[in-house]
Amino acid sequence: MSPTKPWDPRQKSRILLEGPDRAPARAMMKAVGFRDEDLARPQIGVAHSWIGTMPCNWNHRKLAEKVMQGIRAAGGTPIEVNTISITDGITMGTEGMKASLISREVVADSVELVARGHMFDGLVTISGCDKTIPAMVMVLGRLNIPGLMLYCGSIMFGRCAAGGPFSNRNLTIQDVFEAVGAYNAGKISAEALKDVEDHACPGEGACGGQFTANTMATAYEMLGMSPMGWNGIPAPDPRKEEVAFESGKRVMELVRKGITPRSLITRKSFENAIAGVLATGGSTNAVLHLPATAKEFGLKLSIDDFDRISRKTPVLADLKPWGTYTAPEMHAAGGMAVVGKRLVEAGLIHTGEKTVTGRTIGEEIKAAGETPGQQVIKPLAKALKPTGGIAILRGNLAPGGCVIKLSGHSRDAHRGPARVFEREEAAFKAVKEGKIKANDVIVIRYEGPKGGPGMREMLHVTAALQGAGLGETVALMTDGRFSGATYGFMIAHIVPEAFERGPIAAIRNGDIINIDVKKRRLDLEVTAAEMKRRLATWKAPRPRYTNGIFHKYAKTVSNASEGAVTG
Repeated sequence: MSPTKPWDPRQKSRILLEGPDRAPARAMMKAVGFRDEDLARPQIGVAHSWIGTMPCNWNHRKLAEKVMQGIRAAGGTPIEVNTISITDGITMGTEGMKASLISREVVADSVELVARGHMFDGLVTISGCDKTIPAMVMVLGRLNIPGLMLYCGSIMFGRCAAGGPFSNRNLTIQDVFEAVGAYNAGKISAEALKDVEDHACPGEGACGGQFTANTMATAYEMLGMSPMGWNGIPAPDPRKEEVAFESGKRVMELVRKGITPRSLITRKSFENAIAGVLATGGSTNAVLHLPATAKEFGLKLSIDDFDRISRKTPVLADLKPWGTYTAPEMHAAGGMAVVGKRLVEAGLIHTGEKTVTGRTIGEEIKAAGETPGQQVIKPLAKALKPTGGIAILRGNLAPGGCVIKLSGHSRDAHRGPARVFEREEAAFKAVKEGKIKANDVIVIRYEGPKGGPGMREMLHVTAALQGAGLGETVALMTDGRFSGATYGFMIAHIVPEAFERGPIAAIRNGDIINIDVKKRRLDLEVTAAEMKRRLATWKAPRPRYTNGIFHKYAKTVSNASEGAVTG
């Protein structure tokens, strides 16, 4: 709802740019091409994270140009802001991956600083690779100025050029990681691996399954901070630039009416977003990012909200990493609005929640068109699973909670001996050398928000397990996190983490670990007295970083159950 007093579309920039005293500010802006008439209009930030290292954000500059054209056409003055990005797909399995989750905070903080410093009246954020997406919505809630987020879109799927073990499928980056596992297990040749490497990523756009990027992009459509259907348009599709232009026009409408993010988004909006994540078998990273986003909107969301909603939300979309289809194929089927339509039928959506379009989420969903004969999004009667793709476990190994992704496997229990590793690289080496056996429970610790620092994703290990044919016979648990491309019997976000004397630090090789999803339990089969004795002798390891941003992050970050936030 707009404020009761008259809304000034230039309420911020007027302070910065109007009157004789502000002549120095105007002079500097004129030096880079702004005219008097430009400075007399609402100043609208267009923030993106183009970077020359990845396909995920490759189209940000051209999308930003279209957004700016839309802003100008609607009577505003756009100001482009280019911040950083870290790509998970490239840094995975290295120390560089520790920068990924940390970058979420840096992206949000950097855009906030520019928007506050230059007193933007409104803001369009453009996102791409995984952590830029929550960051670009978090900052909208934090600033609470009129704005919206546009996702740059998914990459198209690839196809192998030659015949071989991967030539019968639509490829994503997930297939490259699994091909590495298959190669290390002696199942495919070096030539077959090279074939997958050369063809899995055919151009611009973020990773093409319902991995973290597409999970969060579709979740924010359901939240109401992105117009329904716009995020789902693939990056190379010409319509992506059209909706970028429309984003510029839309933000000006929000600015003129004084419609701010916190006036739109409620706790029920976040419950809609969670339902969308669960119905699409989305990434466990949503359990970090949505609570972190809610905090920026002044709302409280807990990991138990995911479990509660998961118990009644069916999995409806047959999507990679565990399913058949890619994100562009889901868009072609009708997109997230069709998923929403099914959830409305099931009574699982709060249809009256507002969105940045000026319509309610129910109205957005109702307008959806479903492609006749599509096979990607199932009807309720043919749900892929009767309950959602994520569960929250507790027990003597995770008194503060942990998360397991259920979409990609049929097991609901596992009991086996622990194979303990102090970092991801050691676990990957053991898989590569064939030292992991069926029924093992791989434990990777000291990879949490503080201990890593930065909660690396374990895709290098989980994909190696799949490629080696062990995905259905082993379990893995970590105080780190998982890529959206991970599937299998995998538990992450264990709280407390090992670095904070969490019980995971007490596990020894050969200890029996019992996982019972139905009972929502994760337990080490030792007595309470033995657990206490082991933890009493525990000594904190030396921090891996003693200066720089990794050090600062480790000093300020919260635990995973609270979203791993720094403020």
